[in-house]
Order: sequence, then structure tokens, then C-alpha cells
Amino acid sequence: MEQQDFNPNIGTVVALQEGLRRILAPNPSPMTFRGTNTYLLGHREIAVIDPGPASYAHLDAILAACGHDQTITQILVTHSHVDHSPLAALLSKETSAPILAFGPSNAGQSAAMKACLASGMASGGEGIDVDFQPDVLILDQSQIQAGDQRIKAHHTPGHMGNHMCFAWDDVVFCGDLVMGWASSLVSPPDGDLTDFMISCEKLKALRPRIMHAGHGAPITNPVERIEWLIAHRKSRETQILAALSEDASTARALAEAIYTETPAALISAATRNVFAHLIDLEGRKLVSRDGIPNENARFSLVGN
Repeated sequence: MEQQDFNPNIGTVVALQEGLRRILAPNPSPMTFRGTNTYLLGHREIAVIDPGPASYAHLDAILAACGHDQTITQILVTHSHVDHSPLAALLSKETSAPILAFGPSNAGQSAAMKACLASGMASGGEGIDVDFQPDVLILDQSQIQAGDQRIKAHHTPGHMGNHMCFAWDDVVFCGDLVMGWASSLVSPPDGDLTDFMISCEKLKALRPRIMHAGHGAPITNPVERIEWLIAHRKSRETQILAALSEDASTARALAEAIYTETPAALISAATRNVFAHLIDLEGRKLVSRDGIPNENARFSLVGN
């Protein structure tokens, strides 16, 4: 299926394969595409992956999808952006199922992102679920009994510090780390590009047959898609370095120079993306920064 053809009915249960179903949440937007994908894994005991935004309609759809002989036994959350995690608390209250995740919204933050926060930089992008608190903390490489199935958890920071992917045999639930409909958002101080690139390589090494993302259609060419995403980021890095070879600049000015076909309303998101690259380049000692770590800092090529 082409990603743009992906347009299932909100709240309708779709069978993806034996033991796996999907329900689309009612939160379409430019950031979430058609809405958040919630996954139901298992037969009699059900694990819910990414319950989604705080929507009572979506809560009802999840509960209705479980027949009289099915019980929700776990709630797994890939990360705590407001389009993925807020419904977890309501669903847990209704079902008594524990919430499993890497940690609260500040878990897994890199030192560079902590420095951005300390400088006063506000969160951007999709919004943070500041109240998110899992019942059970799961570590990288943890083996989890998810419903009546077994999965392996992989800590994959980058899009967000507490982001996890869940591998079920040759299927991976990849959250927002990789999506088929758009390049993934990496927006400091929530997202760290250095971590993101490492996590992409880690996910690629799993060699999944198929990936189910937080938004959009199933990704049926996972390795090819991850390789494209890595190449896309490297191409953007090349553009930024070329622009800095002319003169020192800020993330905003670089975004306006590079994203020439981007609507004005999206330039702020593009600026965060460029800033993520600049912080990564600074960490690799390819650029230097004048000013506190935010979008207004001026960056120069090292040696210029």
C-alpha cells in the first residue's frame, strides 16, 4: 500500500495478521498524518501498544475490540508524546493492566538535550505528556510477556529520550523512530539526532520483515526505509555544512536558506530540525557554537 492511500476508518478494528490488530485514533493532523495507530497484540490476553491521545471515543473503541473472552493484560508505550501515551492511564484504570515503558518523559535524555533544557529552550514538536508515569520500567533488551505473546524491548532514543521499539518475532513496532509517510521528527530538546542515528542503525540490524509505525501504513521494506532515512539525514547535514562554509549562521537562517519549498508555517519545525543537526555536528567537533544552546546561537565551521 502506498502511504498516501492509507486512510482507514477511525475507531475501526483492522486485522493485520494472526494475533495482531490495529485501531486508528481520532487525532489526524499535519504531525500525526491520519492519526495514531494503536496495536492490539495477542489472542485471549491482549497487550495494547501505544493507546494514544486522551480520547474517550478511542478508549471505547479499544475496549470494544476486546471480546468477552479477551482481557487486556499489559499496556506498552513506545514514548510519551501526547499523541501516544495519555490514554494509558485511563485504559489502565479501566482494565487494571499495568503500563510498561522505558520511563517517564525525562528518561533517557542525552547530556546535550539536558543542556538545551537548562538554557531555557522549550519543548517543541508534538508535545510532551508531562504526567506520564509507567507502572513498570523496562530496560533495553528486556524480554516481555506481552499479552499471550513474547516481545523484546529495544531502547531507541532520538525522536524522544524514552523511545522504545518492540520486536515480535520478525515484526517491529517502531513508534515514531521510523515512519513510511514522512521523515521522522527530531526536535530538541526532546529529540537528539546523535541518538537518532545510532538507533536507526540498531533498528536496521534487527532486519525486520515488517514494521508497524506510530502513524501511517505498515512499512513493508524496513531496511530500505531505514537506509533512506539515514541517507536523508546525511544529505541534510551536507547542506548545512555547505551553508556554514560561506558564513556563520543560526538554525533559523539556515532553515530558511535550505528549506526553500517549505511553507512558512512549518519553518519553525524545520529550524528545530536544523538545530538538531547543529548540536550533533558540535558533538562531533565539526562546528562550534557562539551562545547558549538554542535556535538563536550562531554556529561556525571548526577552523573557519
